[in-house]
Amino acid sequence: MTDRALSPPALAKRLAVKPSKVLGWIEAGELKAVNIATSRAGRPRWKILPDALEEFLSARSNGPPPSPHPRRRQRQTGKRVYYR
Repeated sequence: MTDRALSPPALAKRLAVKPSKVLGWIEAGELKAVNIATSRAGRPRWKILPDALEEFLSARSNGPPPSPHPRRRQRQTGKRVYYR
């Protein structure tokens, strides 16, 4: 996609979602990002690398259609046996 790392707001604009959605993907571990903040105790500054973005988008792309639902059991005809 690009040769530069993207910030969550930039990626959100590109994907037409809110920045909080991108941060949620990062926190959930669905989207890999690098924290470039100067200290670990402060507010994180996330950057999404192009490879991580490609991996994320390919995982969310259309795959083969899901398998059809299992067939329903056929109603048995004849007498029902309640006690055996």
